[in-house]
Amino acid sequence: MNIYHSLDSFDKLEYGVVTSGTFDGVHLGHKKILSRLKEISEQSGGESVVLTFWPHPRMVVSDDSQGLQLLSTIDEKIELFAQLGIQHLAIVPFTRAFSELSSDEFIQQILVDKIGTKKLVIGYDHRFGRNREGSFEFLQKNCSAYGFEVEEIPREDIENMAISSSRIRKSLVTGHIHEANELLGRYYTLSGTVVKGKQLGRTIGFPTANLHLHESYKLVPMNGVYVIHATHQDVTYKGMLNIGVRPTVDGTMRTIEAHLFDFNQEIYGEDLKLELLHYLRPEQKFDSLDMLVKQINIDKAASLNYFS
Repeated sequence: MNIYHSLDSFDKLEYGVVTSGTFDGVHLGHKKILSRLKEISEQSGGESVVLTFWPHPRMVVSDDSQGLQLLSTIDEKIELFAQLGIQHLAIVPFTRAFSELSSDEFIQQILVDKIGTKKLVIGYDHRFGRNREGSFEFLQKNCSAYGFEVEEIPREDIENMAISSSRIRKSLVTGHIHEANELLGRYYTLSGTVVKGKQLGRTIGFPTANLHLHESYKLVPMNGVYVIHATHQDVTYKGMLNIGVRPTVDGTMRTIEAHLFDFNQEIYGEDLKLELLHYLRPEQKFDSLDMLVKQINIDKAASLNYFS
């Protein structure tokens, strides 16, 4: 997959088959659009192009962007698009000046002049241009003048799947990890660097990798204990994860701590990727460390049973 962090480096195509959007999560609804994009490009002999934007538009134009939580980082989206076989990924730097482009300017300057769009594929609710003024109806009326065709993925195709990024976010923050994974069509992931914590886990027989996320805007699911896969240097291990403040030891800071089974390496400063498979229980405060250790052993047994 060719990746462009600016359209200045994009060589205009003879026959671009294009879709655009933020694609947060690259979930099953998005994959339906991307599958159609690939199908058309293969049938027409054209080249598939995903046009996305970074930073996320709400980070630039919204007053409440400080609390914005996203399902996928830009690096995760790049990896997911590559896995789906997209040929060209154009990541447009989203600025206030860019947000002021009218729908006509966006179509002519970006889709036509820069990319060479001959077929545009969009979801039923997709809008573009200043104040989201551009619509499918606008495109239908004017696409022939721009020299390309437009195809809309029907409303019923997406709504019948009942998938949206907002629904997935709600599932994650309420502990419904299975539902989130089903809607994503994959396991939800957290990636970051292993940092030193208080190292309490070592003293009770359950050393943990304390994960510092690469991006602060990445949504962290509901506090609690999860069954996970953890990937370190391309090797995947089984394990369990605690997200929370560790109330038994009077913790106050929220942490993400993974215990990997059959693993005893020192990996401080190294990257770790977690896949959240199953939600075991909420975080809770125990009256003593002994009671906490007893529960952790129960959690481990439940995790191993899940894998078996």
